Amino acid sequence: MVLKAFFPTCCASADSGLLVGRWVPGQSSAVILAVVHFPFIPIQVKELLAQVQKASQVQVAVLGTWCHRQQEPEESLGNFLEGLCAIFSHDPWLQLCRERGTRFWSCKATYHQMSNTLDTPTEDQVMLIFYDQRKLLLSWLHQPPVLPDCQIGDTTASTGGLADIFDTVARSEVLFRNDQFDEGPVRLSHWQSEGVEASILVELAKRASGPVCLLLASLLSLISAASACRLWKLWPLPFIRSKLSTCEQLRHRLKHLSLIFSTEKAQSPTQLMRKANMLVSVLLDVALGLLLLSWLHSNNRIGQLANALVPVADRVAEELQHLLQWLMGAPAGLKMNRALDQVLGRFFLYHIHLWISYIHLMSPFIEHILWHVGLSACLGLTVALSIFSDIIALLTFHIYCFYVYGARLYCLKIYGLSSLWRLFRGKKWNVLRQRVDSCSYDLDQLFIGTLLFTILVFLLPTTALYYLVFTLLRLLVITVQGLIHLLVDLINSLPLYSLGLRLCRPYRLAAGVKFRVLEKEAGRPLRLLMQINPLPYSYVVHTYRLPSCGCHPKHSWGTLCRKLFFGELIYPWRQREDKQD
Repeated sequence: MVLKAFFPTCCASADSGLLVGRWVPGQSSAVILAVVHFPFIPIQVKELLAQVQKASQVQVAVLGTWCHRQQEPEESLGNFLEGLCAIFSHDPWLQLCRERGTRFWSCKATYHQMSNTLDTPTEDQVMLIFYDQRKLLLSWLHQPPVLPDCQIGDTTASTGGLADIFDTVARSEVLFRNDQFDEGPVRLSHWQSEGVEASILVELAKRASGPVCLLLASLLSLISAASACRLWKLWPLPFIRSKLSTCEQLRHRLKHLSLIFSTEKAQSPTQLMRKANMLVSVLLDVALGLLLLSWLHSNNRIGQLANALVPVADRVAEELQHLLQWLMGAPAGLKMNRALDQVLGRFFLYHIHLWISYIHLMSPFIEHILWHVGLSACLGLTVALSIFSDIIALLTFHIYCFYVYGARLYCLKIYGLSSLWRLFRGKKWNVLRQRVDSCSYDLDQLFIGTLLFTILVFLLPTTALYYLVFTLLRLLVITVQGLIHLLVDLINSLPLYSLGLRLCRPYRLAAGVKFRVLEKEAGRPLRLLMQINPLPYSYVVHTYRLPSCGCHPKHSWGTLCRKLFFGELIYPWRQREDKQD
């Protein structure tokens, strides 16, 4: 039988001593965690291992001996190391040795309890696998659908049998706290034996994070209580709050901040990664908002925007007037119903006149409004973009009204024609059963239905043309708002911390491992190097993507075309009857 011994690369140059680790019987594997050096007292080593077992719940034991002959030239040392198996009994007993003056290693696994009836102990072959202990400790093993492609000559391994190896190293962190500067009775070699990694700034941040999080959590709870006041539930405040993108974004950010500054400790790496992604997203959002704020308040750009806003609104209104005058004539050579065409054209021109009067009435206050809106950028770029989306909705409210009038009139005629078409076929719509049933009509009903059907058919082209033009304008406004919402959702949901971790430290997000052959010679143990396969970027985004605000509908193309054909209104927000994702 071939045994697998996972040996840390940081111990390859360590002095001779005992191999401390965990035996995984289901995989016939030995995970070596550290090397205990001379001099030591066996009872002190056993006490240290008992403390590690109690703290980490890992069955840590002495698995064998390690001999580094380049540093220990005495021949008697080998006999002394072989005699330690009587003190630290373990089956199998590993004997690893790095030969002097060569790059070759010798590995043996001896069973003593199974050879009671034999004169000599039985031995098994050992496959030596080197691994980077620091990377394995800091990494988190995932289960991706497809592992990344490996290089030629490398061997990949599934994550199923590696979970115990990763878990053993991760849970044995208490063993790595002892370094060479400790005055303990046992001296160890591991990845932190040269000194425990620490930073004064990190330690100060850890000490200050508790009171800061408690203070901010209390402040956020007060804000949440104020937002849940009954005063905000009076009509029409709930309706307006549900339609404004700014309110939805502020509510979304409030949830993020409440989770970030929560005093509860993360229970899993997934929750910890989610908190980190939210924190980086909020910090980036605020930084971009401050940059926008500094840009707006430099060189009097707010005044320039205010001075340019009224001429732009007048220009848009003038173009709409030209468009309506074109529709009231013979657009594209089409002959329209003149009476209905004149009524609709004058109706919409009157609305444009009202809109121009409203813009000129608000023109003295536009600069002050823009100045206060610019201050909201300190809350984040997403809040400023949401306010900009709401401003676009207010500035194009007359286009929305034109679209609603045209859509309602067109929808009324479409449903009237469909109902009259069922009358010609002797059918009717059963409202209770929600189906089409047969029905018999008398002569008067058929005559009136024929007249109404003829009138609606001849008036439909004029209504359809107005509906088509204003629907295109409405879709243009919705497209602009959709691009703004897409940018807001990108900032809200993109896992920036996970992507940065994947870019700078790819071993932290492990998708599996691959093995590279170091030595393969007859009569020598097979030596492999275990390397970590990082997660693909697409899987990182898919796994750690944060939930978005979700204030806009997600219609399929079929549903959108059906609504446009039948004249149903298309809203830029989610309706109650829409399915929630």
